[in-house]
Amino acid sequence: MMPTYPKLGLTHIEGVKKVEMKLFNSRSDVEFYEIGVFDVLWKPIPFVSLYKIMKVDYLSTVNFNVYISEEDSLGAEYLCSMSKLRADTSNQAMVASKICSRFK
Repeated sequence: MMPTYPKLGLTHIEGVKKVEMKLFNSRSDVEFYEIGVFDVLWKPIPFVSLYKIMKVDYLSTVNFNVYISEEDSLGAEYLCSMSKLRADTSNQAMVASKICSRFK
């Protein structure tokens, strides 16, 4: 995900902050990523995005916005993407990943 250290900015809606992000998929075995916002103790923080689970094709980039209330943004520490693996019957070992950016 880019940027590595996102900065929450103002929106035209009072009491709401926004961050613009990019997600690049370099894994051929993953098509979907879930977005999450967490505090310093890794507890989930409520947020809004167009999709919380996004389809990102292999070697593609998706731009997305995350909106957080000003009150919740005070405790927001991490914005993470988690790969979502499909269950299948193959014997290949599969690894789920969680990549996080830290708010400035």
